[in-house]
Amino acid sequence: MMTAHIDWFGRVLTTAIQLYFRQGCEYSLIEEVAPPADKWLEEVTGQEAITFNERVVVLLALMPHICPQGLDIFFVQNKDFDRQYTEFGGWKGLSHSGFLPTGETAAFILAGEDMEKRKEVTKLFSREHWLYTKGILRIEGAGEGEPFLSGQLRPAEEFLSRVLLDAEYKPDYSTGFPAKRVTTALEWEDMVLDYHTREALDEINTWITSHRTIMDDWGLGRFLKPGYRALFYGPPGTGKTLAATLLGKRNGMDVYRVDLSMIVSKYIGETEKNLARVFDMAEHRDWILFFDEADALFGKRTTTNTSNDRHANQEVAYLLQRIEDFPGTVILATNLRSNIDEAFSRRFQSVIYFPMPDRELRTELWQKMLPKKWLGKQREELLSAAAETELSGGSITNVVRRCALYLTATGKKTLDKQTLEDALRKEEMKM
Repeated sequence: MMTAHIDWFGRVLTTAIQLYFRQGCEYSLIEEVAPPADKWLEEVTGQEAITFNERVVVLLALMPHICPQGLDIFFVQNKDFDRQYTEFGGWKGLSHSGFLPTGETAAFILAGEDMEKRKEVTKLFSREHWLYTKGILRIEGAGEGEPFLSGQLRPAEEFLSRVLLDAEYKPDYSTGFPAKRVTTALEWEDMVLDYHTREALDEINTWITSHRTIMDDWGLGRFLKPGYRALFYGPPGTGKTLAATLLGKRNGMDVYRVDLSMIVSKYIGETEKNLARVFDMAEHRDWILFFDEADALFGKRTTTNTSNDRHANQEVAYLLQRIEDFPGTVILATNLRSNIDEAFSRRFQSVIYFPMPDRELRTELWQKMLPKKWLGKQREELLSAAAETELSGGSITNVVRRCALYLTATGKKTLDKQTLEDALRKEEMKM
């Protein structure tokens, strides 16, 4: 089915060239070149009704990836000026030797010299058009002051993955995407949390499952901002990252962790650019964005005594705006709430404290983590001894790991009190 669309696009392109240069042609308009009758493009885009212009633009964006030689016709030289035709557009890749299309290329094929048609082509690349909102393609890279249509015509990675691999695209951390997908083998029921913390998390879960009813069916979308914003705070290892990850897992959503301390740049504009990549990709996907170490950017605002101060405050303002406009779920995490400016805290729907577990919760954590085959007849004594030490859930996992390494090295099958106490002491020394 893809082959039929490639062939069709080739005929459209040939027709556009022939008509523009007034060569012999069997068609008087490119629209007369009937597209394939199958629904391949509708299936891969998820769009039921696709216009002729939209179909051409999508195929044009795909051609370098599925049939690069199909665009070689654009390398023809303008003999009057000994260069390529300006109206063809195109941009030069770093390693790809073929023709890479721009918005100008699309305008040439669909509009030629017709200014009114050119306006219609430009509308295809607006942020409100389904080609953008559904994550199909976009124009990017036009420099400041340069024509909008000179930007690179790029299919989205998710869309390319569906076309080329028949698989859902899941980006991972890279220089171009400063966020990492986090997963867990645990389930919602495995979380051991204070009652109030769990109750607050249930509220977020209710929003995720019912926000369409709240916003659309009840008409509250007129008054409420889209999306949900939460702040998690508490000591390290108390379950902030795990809670965010399990909220996603429970609702079939990917969770992407953004470490702000890693992407804040001293260079003007770079932090905003790094954050924009994440938000642009997440905007129309069913993701939870989890910003770890949020105080790296959301700390106490500084007075604007220097240009650096103004720059830092601009970064904060940019992130705040993107978070407020984001239609999905955003969670920020910090170890100390006092590190977060109060003015920012008021913008969150939930501010949730993750306390150190008390003795009862520590006992439950130990019961869940220690393999039953390790405990033998000393079960109650070992659990009681373990729960005496005030540790976070994260620290408890470290102790369990250390015990596992000891049993493996010694060949022993059960855990004794001395080994457990030694492991606990070593963990306390780190604190």
